[in-house]
Amino acid sequence: MKITADGFEFDFTDAIDVFVFDEKDKTKPGYHDAQMMKAVDLIVELQECYLFVEMKDIFDTDRYIQSQERDPCPRENRQCPHELSPFKRLKELSKYKFHDTYPFRHAEQKVDKPIRYICLLTFENAFNLHMQKTLQQELPVGRVSRRWQSGLAESCVVVHVAAWNRLFPKWPVRLLA
Repeated sequence: MKITADGFEFDFTDAIDVFVFDEKDKTKPGYHDAQMMKAVDLIVELQECYLFVEMKDIFDTDRYIQSQERDPCPRENRQCPHELSPFKRLKELSKYKFHDTYPFRHAEQKVDKPIRYICLLTFENAFNLHMQKTLQQELPVGRVSRRWQSGLAESCVVVHVAAWNRLFPKWPVRLLA
């Protein structure tokens, strides 16, 4: 199944279903009426799991890389996301896109398989690995509370296009011009 979204083209050859989850067009099947919540870009249903896929083609990568450590917003004051460093804003956005998508899928009774979260960013590998480590610490990846019957996310990876194609050769992706 081929799909184009946000400047990327994917071929999910073995998918049962794939659709743009943050669809803005009300007439399309992927549309979800939730203006106050974030949503991942794609949902892919495979035989063994669901993929939540978030993509970002970021043009000014230097702005993010140089500002990873700067955070003018104190940890106690979570009311100022616009003042966070670009790295932390991207991390928060990626985290909450997963967090907000999960209740949608739960309400649709579509969390009956493990969920794998994949962020496709157009950064170099070192930045992506740092983002991956940070997201894995802040998302409940592979961890469950004593009272939970199952976890929320089985895995979380952050990759660029070349790494995606190397890790997931069955699902090639290309960045469109």
